[in-house]
Amino acid sequence: MAEERRFRSASGAPIALRRRQHSASCRELAVRGPRLQLRSLSAATSAVWLAAYGLFALSENSMVLSAAIFITLIGLIIYLHFVKIDQESLLVIGSLGIQVTSSYASGKESTTFIEMGQVKDVVINEAIHMQKVIYYLCILLQDPDDPQGVSEVVPLFQSSKPRLDCLIEVYKSCQEILGQRKTAPQSS
Repeated sequence: MAEERRFRSASGAPIALRRRQHSASCRELAVRGPRLQLRSLSAATSAVWLAAYGLFALSENSMVLSAAIFITLIGLIIYLHFVKIDQESLLVIGSLGIQVTSSYASGKESTTFIEMGQVKDVVINEAIHMQKVIYYLCILLQDPDDPQGVSEVVPLFQSSKPRLDCLIEVYKSCQEILGQRKTAPQSS
């Protein structure tokens, strides 16, 4: 069962939250950011190539045009493969752990898995950024030396930056599964 809702990012861009419940203790939450806009890509490419053509007209050196084309193509490949993230997803499995996946525009995926034994909690945190309060979801990892302490904070959805209303939806879903884990009888 999948359900999709529309929200806005911290910058005001449209994003979509897709919730898919695989079982009572397994839920997938994916935030899809705005797709790469062909208009803005074309505008940037045209600006670089027009500037290169202007330099070519002044210098009459064809290497300027070749370099502009080469730099634009390499820059686009780097942007699509290492920078532009289309979707960030969170797969919460109550008995195993949390899998965080980022899907890039080029098709590359980056995945991190956190065992449930390491997870202390999932919380919504706030930060001040550019004279503005922003909210973000993060996983608190339990300190192995101090059961009451936190060893690390793992921020989630850093590319899409959903607003608070979207984060609350994700938070509630995560807490339902974490709550099941806390109320389940512990085997000795």
